[in-house]
Amino acid sequence: MLYFARWKTVLIWLTVAAGFFIALPNALNNDFLSRLPDWVPKSKITLGLDLQGGSHIMLQVDRADIVKERLQTTIDDIRNDLRTANIGYTGLSGTGQNIQVRIRDLSQLDAAKEALSDITAPVSAGGLTGGSITEATMEDAGQGLLRFQLSDQGIDYRVSSAVTQSIEVVRRRVDELGTTEPIIQRQGNDRIIVQVPGLSDPERLKGLLNQTAKLSFHMVDDTMSAQDAINGRPPAGSEVLYSTDDPPIPYLVERRALVSGENLVDAQASFNSQTNEPVVTFRFDSKGSTRFAQATSENVGRPFAIVLDDQVLSAPVIREPILGGSGQISGSFTVESANDLAVLLRAGALPATLTIVEERTVGPGLGADSIRAGVSAGIIGAILVVVMMFVAYGFLGIIANIAVLLNVVLILAALTILGSTLTLPGIAGIVLTIGMAVDANVLIYERIREEFKSGRPLIQAIDSGFSRAFATILDANVTTLIAAVILFFLGSGPVRGFAVTLSVGIITTLFTAYTLTRWMVAMWVHKRRPKALPKGIRTGIFDASNIRFMKFRSMTFIVSALLSIASVVGFGTLGMNLGIDFKGGSIFEVKAIDGAADLQDIRARLSELNLGDVQVQGFGGPDEVLIRVQAQGGGDNAEQSAVNLVRGELEDQYDFRRVEVVGPSVSSELAIAGTIGIATALLAILVYIWLRFEWQFAVGAIIATVHDVLLTIGMFVFTGTEFNLSSIAAVLTIVGYSLNDTVVVYDRVRENLRKFKKMPLPLLIDTSINQMMSRTVLTSGTTAIAIAALVIFGGEVIRSFTVAMLFGVAVGTFSSVYIAAPVLILFKLRPENLDKNEEGENTDVAQVQGSNG
Repeated sequence: MLYFARWKTVLIWLTVAAGFFIALPNALNNDFLSRLPDWVPKSKITLGLDLQGGSHIMLQVDRADIVKERLQTTIDDIRNDLRTANIGYTGLSGTGQNIQVRIRDLSQLDAAKEALSDITAPVSAGGLTGGSITEATMEDAGQGLLRFQLSDQGIDYRVSSAVTQSIEVVRRRVDELGTTEPIIQRQGNDRIIVQVPGLSDPERLKGLLNQTAKLSFHMVDDTMSAQDAINGRPPAGSEVLYSTDDPPIPYLVERRALVSGENLVDAQASFNSQTNEPVVTFRFDSKGSTRFAQATSENVGRPFAIVLDDQVLSAPVIREPILGGSGQISGSFTVESANDLAVLLRAGALPATLTIVEERTVGPGLGADSIRAGVSAGIIGAILVVVMMFVAYGFLGIIANIAVLLNVVLILAALTILGSTLTLPGIAGIVLTIGMAVDANVLIYERIREEFKSGRPLIQAIDSGFSRAFATILDANVTTLIAAVILFFLGSGPVRGFAVTLSVGIITTLFTAYTLTRWMVAMWVHKRRPKALPKGIRTGIFDASNIRFMKFRSMTFIVSALLSIASVVGFGTLGMNLGIDFKGGSIFEVKAIDGAADLQDIRARLSELNLGDVQVQGFGGPDEVLIRVQAQGGGDNAEQSAVNLVRGELEDQYDFRRVEVVGPSVSSELAIAGTIGIATALLAILVYIWLRFEWQFAVGAIIATVHDVLLTIGMFVFTGTEFNLSSIAAVLTIVGYSLNDTVVVYDRVRENLRKFKKMPLPLLIDTSINQMMSRTVLTSGTTAIAIAALVIFGGEVIRSFTVAMLFGVAVGTFSSVYIAAPVLILFKLRPENLDKNEEGENTDVAQVQGSNG
């Protein structure tokens, strides 16, 4: 095992060199990179919005808008088809997804059905799968009454088509802002995610995305005044629309559009040559030019309305025919609003209203602070881990530290190749990986010490230590990997970034801690020919430990059961301090532009906005404030209205560094997904441990893990720590860490069961735990140190996340010893359950006690 063929050595170091080469651009600035030759890799890890600032907005197609439009379109089609066929009708109306019409002459009923057959004809769904969809069904209700129903399948098809069209429109609008590397992608059946890094004006982006921008030109109905139409009933085919003025002016406008925005080919912001006011000039295509020229020629002297999203922008009088196919829109424009309207018209109209259901915006200043906090925490944690490993293992600790350093380099290289986005939780994942990577080295070194202490020559002890530790390392890391993979598929945003980082870190850890460390140790053996292990503390104080852990199992079971019950009761009565991810609402992190923040003034000003429960608290320095606004009762649009009110009230004195808004529809989905994620992770890990060990081990591991989850929930309940989306990541990480620790103990129990088959099970478990005590102390210590650095130096944004993980390390270590191990006694695990292995069958209790002493 300590012999490496030359091709293996070359392959190992080619991998390391490639990692350095690929990761290097992340340490260089863009100007320097641009001067390097083309063959040098230029790709960098994309920084998440929380590290470089920008906006994450989730848009949802308004299904009700689609239904309303389809209802009106179908009613218009029925009217046109019956009129074309000269069939008399009455009572044409619709509500929801139902429409009805009565044919006056029953003798024309069959002709009416024939005329309306196109409405119920299947339409092609398109795509690779083909197929067709029936958008409406027709029912003869008798007495000439025909009923139509819009199918759910047809509405789903229209929603899906609207999302596809909307993505292209949104992409054109975002591109007009001149931003770099925006991410615009579909999510699910009816949502679009827009991520724009480095955006300095998120409110302008929201304004552009939130408008349908349906432009149309209508004649003003002058048969009666708009006020008379409001007081009475407008003429058939006309409606009252209001202008964008303050106060708004009513206009009676014909429903039929002369020309629509679909015929526009260009729109630009400019200035009126006479008044020097901002205007928007537009130009039609040939079809639009012809229709516009005809309409203006026939209506000289009459006013016509320019309508955008059911609001009248202006209503000029037609002085003469407009034959050139171009014109201008005037109104109360500023330079920026004229530019924005031109952008909207050039990009085209959205097929349906898009509602903002989730928003996460981070200012560039906060992003820079987050980078400093994350990097500082990572460096401090890494230094502490390096020192601890050197003190514990001397020269072997240096080898382990080199492996950990190269592990980080390979993680960065892998993230660069994958094109992953590094978030603040992602940095936390790297720091956690540093702590967990140490575990593999500790397992190897402790196994080598055991083998050497038992009398084997050093080289054989090293060889055997690596071989026998590998299975434990693999089992321990696979359980964590399962949790990380499930977190990736069921999580979102920064949580997925954490999952990717942790998953990549586990894979690179297996390479660096086993293969690379083994190569370096082999080189040390071949060069120095040592006769003994290097000097170090090596946690030798535990070598002679003979603690009777199982003696206290009844007491620990009772205490753990009481704490678990208290957690459940507290959860049911007190509840958790749920963040906006799970109950909806808004969070604002603001910083005073000048001087310290006045919390009392902010509370007083926001309390007048009628937004319900508003919490204002200090956050970080004296000039920083965290504002929480409860979920509004009016749905997703109400959340955006609340954001606008808060911004309007405070933005003159405060800089908005971070804004997070989660609507009610998204918050309920996140809560369900989080619960499913934890349950799925537990089930998957249960199956894995069952396959690798025996059912008693699997049940014990799940009981211990559920215990850890319950106590962690209790910690959130009784401390009032906010439970948000990142807390789900913390809980799943605790699941992985706890199982990692449990599997290591179980692996030693299984090994001893095969060796000492006549030993009483409680004594055998005590022996196994004592043998692993050095590893437990070192691993828990290094992991706790790495996470503690995040808690202290990582900043407020991930504080609840890191505090939960630190608590989980302590609870996970406890449960591995006092919950998972005693469960094996409860379920009467015996050697007969395991594969037959005659080795050591006659070894007695005294021999084992002697080896421990």
